[in-house]
Amino acid sequence: MKVIVVGGVAGGMSAATRLRRLNEDAEIIVLEKGPYVSFANCGLPYHISGEIENREQLLVQTPEALKARYNLDIRTNHEVVEIHPEEKQVMVEHKQEVFAESYDALILSTGATPITPEIPGLSESQNVHTLRSIPDLDQIMENLSYQPENAVLIGAGFIGLEVAENLKKRDINVNIVEKAPQVLPPLDEEMAAFVKNELLEQDVNVSFSNSVAQFQDQGRKVILENGEQLTSDLTILSMGIQPESTIAQQAGLKTGMRGGIYVDENYQTSDPNIYAIGDAIIVKQQITGENTLIALASPANRQGRQVADSISGLARKNKGSIGTSIVRVFNLTAASTGLNERSVKQQNLSHSVIHVAGKDHASYYPGATDITLKLIFHPETGEIYGAQAVGQKGVDKRIDVLATAIKAGLTVMDLPELELSYSPPFGSAKDIVNMAGYTAMNIIEGESTSIQWYELEDAFAKGKVLIDVRNKAELAKGQFKNSLHIPLNELRDRLSELDKDQEYIVSCHTGLRSYIAERILTQNGYNVENLDGAFALYKTIRPENLLYE
Repeated sequence: MKVIVVGGVAGGMSAATRLRRLNEDAEIIVLEKGPYVSFANCGLPYHISGEIENREQLLVQTPEALKARYNLDIRTNHEVVEIHPEEKQVMVEHKQEVFAESYDALILSTGATPITPEIPGLSESQNVHTLRSIPDLDQIMENLSYQPENAVLIGAGFIGLEVAENLKKRDINVNIVEKAPQVLPPLDEEMAAFVKNELLEQDVNVSFSNSVAQFQDQGRKVILENGEQLTSDLTILSMGIQPESTIAQQAGLKTGMRGGIYVDENYQTSDPNIYAIGDAIIVKQQITGENTLIALASPANRQGRQVADSISGLARKNKGSIGTSIVRVFNLTAASTGLNERSVKQQNLSHSVIHVAGKDHASYYPGATDITLKLIFHPETGEIYGAQAVGQKGVDKRIDVLATAIKAGLTVMDLPELELSYSPPFGSAKDIVNMAGYTAMNIIEGESTSIQWYELEDAFAKGKVLIDVRNKAELAKGQFKNSLHIPLNELRDRLSELDKDQEYIVSCHTGLRSYIAERILTQNGYNVENLDGAFALYKTIRPENLLYE
């Protein structure tokens, strides 16, 4: 058996090495168009600041090492320019010469390419880069050697924010320009607001709902859509990526959204002898079964191993992905898994949403920090659609637990039963994941009725009144409009001040005290809803709607 793998890095090298472990006698050739076949592309931004000090640390494996251990024929700077499916051949360009190479099975791991729109002045710019490979990084590092003072990041996704942080660590002024009204598209607006606030706290300027209209002066002037002009010594385009499927399309393989390659559950393309994996393929969103694109390293590694198993005759099916991701932005971590609320609404799925607040470990143990967790679920079955979390520490393990729960088919009713490790330095006896389960169960079982932050202004317009059960000292942080102040501990004694014909909303700082207030009021015959996420969440996303002393 002769297998050709087109493209290395996560998917391609996982496929090639697994194939060798299963097929000692197979001829395995890896054709990589770049100079490096195995590198840590997720680590590239951290070399910019020197957090990853040595460039060589990003080079995971060399062709020589892979040859010695796995007997792989690794050919760098070899670009596949054509596929001839009927002849089972690829045409390969190397040093300006083109030759044919035959195969029994072909694996396409061609990855994705950065989106680079046609912007006037871009082709003449000398300081505009993308960051996808080691050569890209080398160009950026050369630019940094001239001691730039001002940088512009076009796009506020994962790469944009990671590069922004690492440039800022070099004391470079950073401006981010984002076409969307928020950072980090996988997050919903209110969760992304925590990240926006952290960027502002770190003196990073962000211009939302804006884009670049033109580059001038060889890229040193960046003219924005709203007429604003930015000075830039270094500009990074991080506007997203698209599947690199040119040779697949030219070979007649079936492609779909944004050029992504269609594959079946065995990663076979429309040609049974050609397989595809990684960022180039269309995958199933495991929760909905819908087609989607998920360009992440973990799925790509898994797909590489699975396609090797499939080619080797082992039953491994592509179950799809749920898109679990995480990013550090200065002192904050943001992570998500599954569907966000926008996606759930777009697909018209019946859903409920809760926000819970907690600490990364026992609150009485020194160093405890806040975590805000959002859970999206079916209001009757408890199926978990997705989760998001932000905080300084401990965000990763909470989202990992919930990602595992989704993959395992657990519901919100199972979350309180999870036995998570507890000791004061590491967690809480009732972890925030457990608390999310309890809170969701209260919604499902009718013990609580919530109202979301984006529904509050409309509720006020309809005449609803908010009861703020925080303590008096807390009001200095801001107050709701149309609100009554009755501290929770006084509520039972002051019920006579309330009108049973009036519709009320209750809120505290994070939602725990207001839930207690809701239970008191409901059981005394009052019509009441609990503001999900309470004051802390609302102040993060809509501070301009609050009153301040």
